[in-house]
Amino acid sequence: MRPARFWLRPLGSIGALGAALLLTLTTAPAAPAAPAPAAPTPAAVAAVTHEAESATVSRGLVESNHAGFTGSGFVNYDNVSGSYVQWTVDAAQAGRVGLKLRFANGTASSRPMDITVNGALAADDRAFPGTGAWTSWSTTTLTADLKAGTNTIRATAVQSAGGPNVDHLTVETTPTTGGTPAGVNGQLKVCGTKLCNQYGKPIQLRGMSTHGLQWYSQCVTGGSLDALATDWKADVLRISMYVQEGGYETDPRGFTDKVHSIIEQATARGMYAIVDWHMLSPGDPHHNLSRAKTFFTEIAQRHKDKTNVLYEIANEPSGVSWSSIKSYAEELIPVIRRYDADTPVLVGTRAWSSLGVSEGSDESEVVNNPVNASNIMYTFHFYAASHRDEYLSALSRAADRVPMFVTEFGTQDYAGEGANDFTMSQRYLDLMASKKISWVNWNYSDDNRSGAVFNSGTCANNGPWAGTGSLKPAGVWVRDRIRTADDFPTS
Repeated sequence: MRPARFWLRPLGSIGALGAALLLTLTTAPAAPAAPAPAAPTPAAVAAVTHEAESATVSRGLVESNHAGFTGSGFVNYDNVSGSYVQWTVDAAQAGRVGLKLRFANGTASSRPMDITVNGALAADDRAFPGTGAWTSWSTTTLTADLKAGTNTIRATAVQSAGGPNVDHLTVETTPTTGGTPAGVNGQLKVCGTKLCNQYGKPIQLRGMSTHGLQWYSQCVTGGSLDALATDWKADVLRISMYVQEGGYETDPRGFTDKVHSIIEQATARGMYAIVDWHMLSPGDPHHNLSRAKTFFTEIAQRHKDKTNVLYEIANEPSGVSWSSIKSYAEELIPVIRRYDADTPVLVGTRAWSSLGVSEGSDESEVVNNPVNASNIMYTFHFYAASHRDEYLSALSRAADRVPMFVTEFGTQDYAGEGANDFTMSQRYLDLMASKKISWVNWNYSDDNRSGAVFNSGTCANNGPWAGTGSLKPAGVWVRDRIRTADDFPTS
């Protein structure tokens, strides 16, 4: 039987410690550590603002008792599921436009809403987290395809607490994020604690990881990648190349060529590509240092001129100290930088990239002793049914101090098996949205475990790839959240 994704993890070390539309929450980002590069002048945008108090309101009141609103007031949703605000928007012609929804939430809890356009669900149960006060307003940005003529856009509360206070909807007749994710954002760079695009603006990438290429390369096809880019609307593909377990060490030339090919396919579809050096067992990255130098030398040489490639140099170190992982990174990163000075490098953290939590530590070891290199981020992995508040809190604290990227997560237990915990998973996603932490879900395959998004046999039958008919519950859930992408600011 094929090795399982996490069968080699000792149970005690982890288990005992324990969105045709795109939508994302956007909040005011922290200022970059260095001045942002000059951005080209954006195309002119014609914007029309539709006030909430002039829209159709069901089970809500127009009020004006909290300062900072535009127009004559805002809508205060009744504390009931199903309350909504609906706008009528006229479009001179069919096409993609930018939609910006301005809201305030003075509570500490998210007030999620469903967003529909012309009756079709655009985003399911999306988070509208607290903004700090009812007088503090934030903006959620959507990219939508409207039909020519009259369109209806509705924001409906889905919990008994109702929705946030809604001020207005702005429609921009020039898309805010035209083009593909890699086309819009270009060369990424770490700025302060954030991942920033070519305009120096913090962004959040969302996407999927392949399973091990030695087992599931039949799930990485032209058709499946077309679906990932256009139906799932993913920003990033993580290319998971195991080193052991029948992977790279058995055929370095063959696996390197396979990674080259998938990078090119992701590039052609406008996605970012994370090259994942998937060392798992043994957990000491130094065991594979020589192999890693050979592999990343060729990858960096071949793809140094691309702006959509990221290097993940140690998937899940375990059983070794942070100082050992740090020394590995400081020896390998210069090998990449010899050929590619610009691409962010992603560094695994201790205890299966848990910031040390799964081996009784926490993020302080990384914060207090960071890798001596620039333009790097640290990785964190979680599996929601196993990794509870202790892990969530460590990620939250770490993200305020160092750049973090969640290169792998699942909605099940740490083995990618068992029941889905969508509630805990959403808590992680809400945190990552609020702090602009990019994420990748495990995994884009038809493995029999609940963490593989496709039903068994989908890859052997070459699909169908698009839509939800071939998806397990975890696939339906994560596809919806990938489709609600970041707004990718350019100015």
